Amino acid sequence: MTEPDEDFAAMFEASTKAKRFEKGQTLEGTIVAIGPEVAFVDVGGKGEAAMEIAELKDAEGNLEVAVGDRIEAMVVSTAGGLRLSRKLARGAATDRLLQDAFDTGLPVEGKVERVVKGGYEVRVGRQRAFCPFSQMDIARTEPTAHEGHVYQFRIVEYREGGRNLVVSRRALLEEAQRANAAELRRSIVEGAVLTGRVTSVRDFGAFVDLGAGVQGLLHVSEMGWSRVSDASQVVKPGEEITVKVLRVDEDKQKISLGLKQLTEDPWSRVSETYEVGQVRTGRVTRIAEFGAFVELEPGVEALAHVSTFAPTGHSQGWARQVAPGMTAPFEILSIDLEKKRMGVALVPEGSARAGAAAAARAEIVPGARLTGKVERHEKFGVFVFLAPGRTGLIPLSETGVANEADIARAFPIGADVGVVVLEVDPTGGRIRLSAKAIQDAQEAEEVREYAERADRGPTEGFGSLAEKLRDALKPKGK
Repeated sequence: MTEPDEDFAAMFEASTKAKRFEKGQTLEGTIVAIGPEVAFVDVGGKGEAAMEIAELKDAEGNLEVAVGDRIEAMVVSTAGGLRLSRKLARGAATDRLLQDAFDTGLPVEGKVERVVKGGYEVRVGRQRAFCPFSQMDIARTEPTAHEGHVYQFRIVEYREGGRNLVVSRRALLEEAQRANAAELRRSIVEGAVLTGRVTSVRDFGAFVDLGAGVQGLLHVSEMGWSRVSDASQVVKPGEEITVKVLRVDEDKQKISLGLKQLTEDPWSRVSETYEVGQVRTGRVTRIAEFGAFVELEPGVEALAHVSTFAPTGHSQGWARQVAPGMTAPFEILSIDLEKKRMGVALVPEGSARAGAAAAARAEIVPGARLTGKVERHEKFGVFVFLAPGRTGLIPLSETGVANEADIARAFPIGADVGVVVLEVDPTGGRIRLSAKAIQDAQEAEEVREYAERADRGPTEGFGSLAEKLRDALKPKGK
């Protein structure tokens, strides 16, 4: 035996003694020898593995590697020596290797021959295999689109000595997708701006594919600074959009996305644009039990609370004063920049304040005479609506009504009532009013006017009468 033959035989013997590797394990090694049918790979630890030469050839039959090259391969057998496979090419897929590929999950190469009932006929080596439609691709495609193509498959069923094979391409695609997804997820962090494709649109938002099958949810509330009622009016399936990552929940594998965050927040300018006391035109967007929401500009919404509407005497009567889509002047009552909340009140139609940018409201101070609306009755008095957020109390003793009289009849809810401000709590929380003071003032005015008429009435009255009598008694001229 010549020296090269002895070296080759020694390598083969070494490959048969490898016991520390397991079937399905992926190894990296260096090609140390290439024979007519077998190549040997140094896998370390004085161990060599054998690999069929067909594994190392391209489609034209040319060797793709040389001695000294490093390759990665999978252990397909440890019985009788360590055997590796890098790819089970169609020409290299012997029955024995197909069995090994099924046992280890190693991909095999196959050509899609034609469409058959329920799937495809795939040629793998000398064998025919079946691939169901659902296992050919991740996405739904036209069946004929795959005919004639050569793909990598995984053998999922191996029966009757290899004469009955079922393969799946989808299993390998999903495996690769998961690997890519793991890599992609490392780059998906809060605050990152990414490009994705809208996969579906629902009532609550849209799902966006960020790549490698990783999807995030773009909630309808994050699509625009203005309220979005229909997500399909903002994005469409298949549309490519740029989004910002808002939150990442690693445990639940959920990603929350935003679209409006890529534009300026209108509330960032509110402190410069709005101030309490201003009257601004707004559009009623929706009605709730507690009030009406009013859009002052896109992205800036205020609340006209039910308490800011003057009482009407009817249940839910305030809601009749506003309707979704209505445009009207509203006075700004409060601004909370931190919570992005603004309180407003509807300015009555025809009011002088309706056309004013910041007209002064009648001041509520002791001695002021005001007109309000009866809001409700209590055992101890009558509450009167004076202005949005300002309600005063007329104690029973200040109503000017006898104790046995019907207060509700004297002061109907929603009716106008004139009052004098008696007292205002320093905090502005309590306002004491008097309707009796108005009545007393009116009576005093009437008495004063009567007294003035009485003072000058007799002289003027009798003088005029005397003059008329004299004129009547004068003889008529001839």
